[in-house]
Amino acid sequence: MKRSINLMMSVFAMLILAVTISTAKDMKEIKIKTSSECEMCKATIEKAVKKLSGIEKVNLIVDTKIAEVKYDADETNPDKIRKAINLAGYDADDTKADPKAYRKLPKCCKKGGHTK
Repeated sequence: MKRSINLMMSVFAMLILAVTISTAKDMKEIKIKTSSECEMCKATIEKAVKKLSGIEKVNLIVDTKIAEVKYDADETNPDKIRKAINLAGYDADDTKADPKAYRKLPKCCKKGGHTK
């Protein structure tokens, strides 16, 4: 009886270990330079990036125009993240904003929209 319980506990422990290993995520972080101008840009970019599968966290720092993104590399990649930012109307690193989306941005969100 005691042997059966030990065997069952061993099998259960191996099962838990196998499930834990199979569900481990390949989490990565990236910093992307954007053409954002204000808090409205921040909200737009963060919303666009969060729509992607595999995004755990996104935070755009308005002062530096840097989007810090934590993502699951098994589900998405930096190119997809940049593309989401481009399609929202903003430059992302060396990739340019989608022209149609850029034209739809409010004046304050366009390049130089907050210069005096």
